[in-house]
Amino acid sequence: MSPVSRRTFLLGGAAAVASAAAALRLGSVGGGPTEWDSSAFPPPGLARVAVLRASGYDGGLERIVEDGLRAIGAEVRGASVLLKPNLVEFEAGTPINTDPRLVAATVLALRSLGAAAVTVGEGPGHRRDTEYVLTRSGFDDALKSVAAPFVDLNTDAIVERRLHSRFTTLERLWLPRSVVDADLVISMPKMKTHHWAGATLSLKNCFGCVPGRVYGWPKNALHFAGLEQAIVDVAAAVRADLAIVDGIVGMEGNGPITGTGVASGVLVFGNDPVATDTIAATLMGIEPSRLGYLDLAARFLGQGDRARIRTEGEEVDGEVVRFDLLPEFAYLRA
Repeated sequence: MSPVSRRTFLLGGAAAVASAAAALRLGSVGGGPTEWDSSAFPPPGLARVAVLRASGYDGGLERIVEDGLRAIGAEVRGASVLLKPNLVEFEAGTPINTDPRLVAATVLALRSLGAAAVTVGEGPGHRRDTEYVLTRSGFDDALKSVAAPFVDLNTDAIVERRLHSRFTTLERLWLPRSVVDADLVISMPKMKTHHWAGATLSLKNCFGCVPGRVYGWPKNALHFAGLEQAIVDVAAAVRADLAIVDGIVGMEGNGPITGTGVASGVLVFGNDPVATDTIAATLMGIEPSRLGYLDLAARFLGQGDRARIRTEGEEVDGEVVRFDLLPEFAYLRA
């Protein structure tokens, strides 16, 4: 993240950045005024996204993840990394969560690339009993197999941070200390449709960084603030550095919990979560600019212009799998 690093921004750089509060850019959503501090969010530059084929979760994933991270120029050597998968709920035989085998493979890949420490963190928004979800979903066994520590972001120590985007009236956000202290945060969502937002990818996945013990279940305070607006404010506060989207088996229809599985056979890597979601939405047969929160985020938080997203690996338009959408989201079709 340049020129203001995510960690500097969260740990103290935000105070200096805020001194230029007079420089505001204005936008709108739902007819209401919104704004962000342009000194905190420099204009998005060129972004790099890689789409790599992956036929399944058994065997070879570590190498694919390494290749994907190299393709987007990820610099992880010496870094303390927090992996933020999507771990929502457990229902046998359904692809609700980022697959734990992919997360374990990513831990190994990051270590191979020189990361100093890798921690997995999540604050499930649907079920309060994180231990239950961890155990039943297979995450506990997968993380133990690679000796990766897990932190429950719902109960982690918290730090108050002032927002530098104002799409909601929240003004401030409590963030887990593990998120604030990490050198790099990698958002690892499952490629899914969403019954309220249309689609959930790396930006929406940042909701799990916000502690349930402050914001409720399923993060009710964020939903009451306006779901799409809150997605943008939370993502702008977390400032994930990289994204890895699990599209090997995604979810279509009535996602993010009760939809049905759909095999896309891809992993999407990006050094800009907005650009990553732009490409991932395209792979789902969705026009990215029609996703309200993604369109907003592309104005200041990251790159949404396909012409300014350098893609590696597979040809994006050749890998599109049209996810079934609920009727009310038919307008999202590309």
